[in-house]
Amino acid sequence: MANDNKLQNIIAHCKEYGFVFQSSEIYDGLSAVYDYGQLGAELKKNIRDYWWRSMTQMQENIVGIDAAIFMHPTVWKASGHVDNFSDPMIDNKDSQKRYRVDHLIEGFAETLDTDKGEALLQQMDALLATNDFDGLKQLIENNRISCAVSNTCNWTEVRQFNLMFATEMGSLSEETNVVYLRPETAQGIFVNFLNVQKSGRMKIPFGIAQTGKAFRNEIVARGFIFRMREFEQMEMQFFVKPGTQKEWYEYWKETRMKWHLSLGISPDRYRFHDHVKLAHYADMACDIEYDFPMGFKEVEGIHSRTDFDLKNHQQFSGKKLTYFDTDINQHYIPYVVETSIGLDRTILMVLSEAYKEEDLSTEDKKDSRVVLGFPAMLAPIKLAVLPLTKKDGLPEIARELIDQCKPAFKCFYEEKDSIGKRYRRQDAIGTPFCITIDHQTKEDQTVTIRYRDSMLQERISLSSVKQLVLDKIQMFS
Repeated sequence: MANDNKLQNIIAHCKEYGFVFQSSEIYDGLSAVYDYGQLGAELKKNIRDYWWRSMTQMQENIVGIDAAIFMHPTVWKASGHVDNFSDPMIDNKDSQKRYRVDHLIEGFAETLDTDKGEALLQQMDALLATNDFDGLKQLIENNRISCAVSNTCNWTEVRQFNLMFATEMGSLSEETNVVYLRPETAQGIFVNFLNVQKSGRMKIPFGIAQTGKAFRNEIVARGFIFRMREFEQMEMQFFVKPGTQKEWYEYWKETRMKWHLSLGISPDRYRFHDHVKLAHYADMACDIEYDFPMGFKEVEGIHSRTDFDLKNHQQFSGKKLTYFDTDINQHYIPYVVETSIGLDRTILMVLSEAYKEEDLSTEDKKDSRVVLGFPAMLAPIKLAVLPLTKKDGLPEIARELIDQCKPAFKCFYEEKDSIGKRYRRQDAIGTPFCITIDHQTKEDQTVTIRYRDSMLQERISLSSVKQLVLDKIQMFS
């Protein structure tokens, strides 16, 4: 169920504490484009690294590449993006506001009873599956779905809208060629299939992973960083022998769900959603959906892409893109199973799961805190070191501990305000461990460690701090 208040609270919290800012905010911002602040950049890097290691380090037959954003324009003709990468849109004639048809209907369905909403969405899916644009408009009109701005139902016809950004490459206008900002990272993997396979002596089945920016001119981008025009993907294309794609599709569904659950998120916060309308390249496809504040939405897609991509690139380029399988002494074009997860959506998922407003009031006093309960391995700052006072040599001991720990993980030092206020600030940014240096430290070389989630405190030896934190933040055991 949608929880708009929680989403708005997360957005405000992200700005206040340096996670995410509106792009170009001093110029009133740029719609659906966001900048990551100092803590958001750390969180983003930690999630990206966790995914990368799970793919390229923990899997023996997957390697990573980093392909360019700009590609030959024929790549996008071969991939089907020039002809097929579009969404049905509709405009309200009174407000001039444009909507993506599925978003418009989904938004209305959320206002209905569960059964009626589900029935409406099933009708929509069936019409989308057959590209029945007249039927979609009729569905909107029959349900009196109105524009949020004009409150009228005065709609244009439904039509397709291509999502690719086009630009020009060349120093002189007469020499320019139209090129596209890539709408996905997958094609950079496909066009480098043989380069990687031959140079790495890769044997099928094997995978190629990549992270990087992609760009889509979304009709209506909404949901904070859930849907943006400039975003980052983490994709892996797994090349398999034709006829084995179903077993690998099931394998990667299970494997990717295990990765999600390794973030400490409850299984009931996830669900699989099978595609009703398959993309032009797929014979099987599903989404892993997470229960965001705005309801269950896609965070990752798993697709059996058949041999569509390599076959089309072979046709359009005139270059042979087959694999010689020595086990069966045969050439063939491999089939592909894809896992594609949005990094920005994963960040929003982790933030949504971590954000908590806790009432700590007792009979004696009122108290509360906002805490980001990140898994320790993902937290932007792993350890805060807090000298109790600014004198008596306590800052010097704290600095020595920081110097020992900072080569291994991200640390933070603070000596301003009371220790209670400092704890609250660290809770708000998700720091899992705080170390307090006090006068007893000078006597027996012990410190107080305070745990974010339980708020429990205990004395431990100063020399054990680094290893304790390292043990807690290990990505893989």
